[in-house]
Amino acid sequence: MGRPSRGYPLHLQFGPRVVAFGGGHGLAVSLRALRRVTDRLTAVVGVADDGGSSGRLREQFGVPPPGDLRMALAALCGDDAWGRTWSSVVQHRFGGRGELRGHSMGNLLIAALWEETGDVVAGLDLVASLLEAKGRVLPVSLAPLEFVADVLFPGQDEAQEVRGQVAVATTTGIVQSVHLEPANPPPCTEALFAVQEAEHLVLGPGSWYTSVTAPLLVPALREAIVASSATRSLVLNLCPQPGETSGFAPHTHLEVWQRDFPDIRLDNVVADPGSVADLAALQRAAGSLGAALVLRPLAAGDAAEGHHDPDLLAAAFTALIGRGRITPWR
Repeated sequence: MGRPSRGYPLHLQFGPRVVAFGGGHGLAVSLRALRRVTDRLTAVVGVADDGGSSGRLREQFGVPPPGDLRMALAALCGDDAWGRTWSSVVQHRFGGRGELRGHSMGNLLIAALWEETGDVVAGLDLVASLLEAKGRVLPVSLAPLEFVADVLFPGQDEAQEVRGQVAVATTTGIVQSVHLEPANPPPCTEALFAVQEAEHLVLGPGSWYTSVTAPLLVPALREAIVASSATRSLVLNLCPQPGETSGFAPHTHLEVWQRDFPDIRLDNVVADPGSVADLAALQRAAGSLGAALVLRPLAAGDAAEGHHDPDLLAAAFTALIGRGRITPWR
């Protein structure tokens, strides 16, 4: 089966070209917001998950973990009955006590189409067509990746190596540095092209090391982002993530960014004022990166609960992109 000729949806083709990076719930809420702003939207998703259904499929079939890709596709489903139904179906997780227990329907569908097509991107494009997704979903790499972190634990003088996305995300120590294995994985060429064509690049919100900054650890993708003339916006989390960024203030994320990615400029840092205790420190950190600090209400309820509201995030993206707003697909 050949690769379908498919990119952005054909029913609407206006609005800026936007690429959003990350994975998990953070990328999903960003995509739900961005699909209200532009119809030329690409998600570039991490493939290092090693837990749950994704980890089992990865181990059994040697494929990239499909879970974060599935969540991105579900987030791009429309607001009509078809979109709501398929979003629910692909997110469905089997119960019971058999071998299917814990597996996500969408993960199995993606894995099946990868086997049928023999092509990671073609399989994802077919799922997107079935769901009538309002954008495209691509992996950062065509190979499954592994996170390796140096973590300093309480009471120890030397950092210890921690392997695997789940272990890094839930560590009780302080992450000192993170890298991927393999160190120079094969990039997804379609993702590189999307970055080259993009007018806006969006990172965050989400797990800082294992989601938001993870795509930047793929050398070819990092080089494409550095070379891009697109506007770059970083959306900060509403609160620290237990384990991975325990004790981080909003400005700490920017200090870590400057340490780890000094070659990647930022144009905008987006934060909810209710999550910022030290505004002066955040302004200094953003200024040191040459970025504008954009304060907008983003929280769904109490900011301390950590959940972004898609509509509020869409309003923030609309202001940043500056091209007007597209109503949700029906």
